[in-house]
Order: sequence, then structure tokens, then C-alpha cells
Amino acid sequence: MRCPFCSHHETQVAETRESDEGDVVRRRRRCLSCDKRFTTYERAEIALPAVVKKDGTRADFDPSKLRASMQLALRKRPVSIEQIDAALERIQDKLLTSGAREIPSTKLGELVMRELKRIDKVAYVRFASVYRSFEDVDEFRQLIRDI
Repeated sequence: MRCPFCSHHETQVAETRESDEGDVVRRRRRCLSCDKRFTTYERAEIALPAVVKKDGTRADFDPSKLRASMQLALRKRPVSIEQIDAALERIQDKLLTSGAREIPSTKLGELVMRELKRIDKVAYVRFASVYRSFEDVDEFRQLIRDI
């Protein structure tokens, strides 16, 4: 680690502590050249896949967009924030364990529909009606029959 004061390349770790949650390691370092002390933080880098949209453009995965679309489908439904958070966590876990660097937006939509179907059938139908953009009533009836 390079010293931020004198740019010397050799530093020594004087103290190491984990955060209360255990997700960050704090290290106190001492420069072997100028003897000044500084702190560094170490945390795991989690790389969620990029989302490939229908038009071929790519966007970073944004959990807030996912939350907003789920909350829209769940509006005025008896579903707690904790249930929504748990569903979002399950979706993100699936994305992380897949190891994929990119995911088509259609597959992401299917993951959302699966979670909505699990927590609230009405929200599932709302989301599916917009997501699948049904052409006629028969397609919509078939979705409801499948539930």
C-alpha cells in the first residue's frame, strides 16, 4: 500500500479490526519511510451483472429500479416492506450465484414475476399484464387460469 503522505511503497499494518457487521476490515497502517499513520478500509466487491435491454443497450443493475417496479405492482396490497426486501434479496442472490456478467432484461423480468407470484397473486397479475403486454383478452385469461 502506498503512503498517502510521501508515496513510499512500504507500509506496515499496525492494527486490524472488523466492523460490527463483519463486512468491512479497518486497518491502521504506518509508513516505513515518513512514519506517519493512516487508515485503510477493505470490503468485498460484489459485481452484479449488467442488464441487457430489449434494444441491445446495457445498463448497470439498479436495485432501486427493481424495487420501484415491484412496489408499483404491490401498491395497496397487504405486503410488508420486509417481504419486498426478502424478494429483492432472493433475486440479487440468484444473479450473484449465476456468475453471469450480463443478464437479459427479459430474464430479470421473469425473476421478478416469480417472486411476485410467490408473495401476492394480484401483484403478479398486475406486473405480468404490463411486462408481457398482452395482445388480447384470451392471453390474459390464460395467465389467470395458470395461477
